[in-house]
Amino acid sequence: MNHVAAYRDRGYAIVRGVFSKDEIERIGDAVDAVHAEGVAHGRPFRHGNLFYNVRANDDGTPIVPMVQWPSYHNRVLDSVRLDPRWLDLLAPLIGTDLKQIINQLHWKAPGSKGDFAWHQDSRFRKPDAAYRNLGESYIQTGLAIDPHTRESGAMRMIPNSHRAGPLALDTSTEVLGTEMSDDWLRDAGIDPSDVIDLEMEPGDIAMWNPYLVHGSGRNSADHQRRLYINGYVRARDCDRGEWAFRDGKPVPLGPEPALVHYEDLRAKPEPHYV
Repeated sequence: MNHVAAYRDRGYAIVRGVFSKDEIERIGDAVDAVHAEGVAHGRPFRHGNLFYNVRANDDGTPIVPMVQWPSYHNRVLDSVRLDPRWLDLLAPLIGTDLKQIINQLHWKAPGSKGDFAWHQDSRFRKPDAAYRNLGESYIQTGLAIDPHTRESGAMRMIPNSHRAGPLALDTSTEVLGTEMSDDWLRDAGIDPSDVIDLEMEPGDIAMWNPYLVHGSGRNSADHQRRLYINGYVRARDCDRGEWAFRDGKPVPLGPEPALVHYEDLRAKPEPHYV
């Protein structure tokens, strides 16, 4: 089954070996540089859409589970998000005029807090009026930088759960840092035995629907688990986001950031700690 058929059938697909070993090493170096910046800040820091989500580990040392929009100042990561291989994967599903809503790095160091509760990405596509035909126009992608296994805290997914649209999953707690609960699934009418592990090797790409239920657990492996996430949307169906591809050609970032999720972008665009 090709990735288009798999995506439409199950709500997710894995494409193997999209980026080479040498490319992943170069991307990994850029990812590590961004991580070091976050650790140096020591606490949450924002500059426009660029956001370092810095938290304290159990021993009080800073950890960086996530950074949003590192591409504004990291040229390697910016070039990766506009690589024509994304268009090859996405165009059969959502066309060649694409905006980008998500540009994120996720880290899971061995033993550190890195859980993601069961959720649907549709929960975060706000305001509702800015996103049209969400289930058919938006695709989330993840590029594996390290082995993405059950032991290292791989994403876990519910195949076909996207077909139900928005589900009554618990939204009372923050997704990041909250453990997955089978009770949440049962309350939403999902059988926990349907869960699969999304295992990938470095260079593999996962694609999933915004209504697909997924989460992930703690990293118990002896290596970190880095993931580069980029979310693309059919431009005519979205009023927000940075242009990524127009008529099949990559669109570089402009001099002023576009409104994405940070509602105070125009009122408070300057660098500041949160």
